Amino acid sequence: MGVSGNQRGKEVENTHTSSGVRQEYAFSPLNLIPTTTRTDSKDSVDRDAVLARVESEKRLALIRAWEESEKTKAENRAYKRHNAVVLWENSKKASAEAHLKRIEEKLDRNKAKCVEKMQNNVAEIHRTAEEKRAMIEANRGEEFLEIEEKAAKFRTRGYSPRKYLPCFGSS
Repeated sequence: MGVSGNQRGKEVENTHTSSGVRQEYAFSPLNLIPTTTRTDSKDSVDRDAVLARVESEKRLALIRAWEESEKTKAENRAYKRHNAVVLWENSKKASAEAHLKRIEEKLDRNKAKCVEKMQNNVAEIHRTAEEKRAMIEANRGEEFLEIEEKAAKFRTRGYSPRKYLPCFGSS
């Protein structure tokens, strides 16, 4: 390995091709194109082909990089939109659940009011029924007293009631 005047400070490999042309390849990532010391039409065509191939590869690499960049951008936009939909959905769910809770609370209040009204109604019915029972008992007691008084009268006067028991009357 030797160092040429053009390639100072770089490591260079000298190779000879089958046509006898000496080529120098530099071990630098920036200089991937082989340089030749002899110029003829065949080497010029090879160099042009290599340059065209390198240009093509460079263009394809740029296209791949652009494609990956655009795909990443599209994926990020889709991710943001997805997150926006998730946030919207969660917001709407929370709103619906809050509305449902308000309705349930209102129904519970109405139910409590209705239950209280029904209980008051049942209590009123029970009170009225007790009053009616008391009235019936009072009337029964009064009727028993009247019957006992009449029976006492019949006993003291000595005759039997014909009006009330016609089947037992004397003939």
